[in-house]
Amino acid sequence: QVQLVESGGGLVQAGGSLRLSCAASGRTFSTYVMAWFRQAPGKEREFVAAIGIDSTFRADSVKGRFTISRDRAANTVYLQMNSLKPEDTAVYYCAARTVRPSTWSASEFGYWGQGTQVTVSS
Repeated sequence: QVQLVESGGGLVQAGGSLRLSCAASGRTFSTYVMAWFRQAPGKEREFVAAIGIDSTFRADSVKGRFTISRDRAANTVYLQMNSLKPEDTAVYYCAARTVRPSTWSASEFGYWGQGTQVTVSS
């Protein structure tokens, strides 16, 4: 059974940093595309960042501030978030799929974690 478990969310002031973790279990995810999405109240789930075998992708809104990385041996993916803004407030979800999707849409991903809340105060 595939399981993704996020951690590391919390409350932080604007300009601060947080590091999210996503621990994967149930199979070997070393070749999977792992991604982070976020969903703010009343909004659709949006793509934040993804990491493949040898490449990373980020939404324009987080470039220069967020970094995605992975520890293959630990089956864990990280999202380092710096210079946080109030508009980054959302529930952050980890997602996985076997190959890179044609679009970075939430509907392309079949495996999801339960989410972790990130709140940035102004």
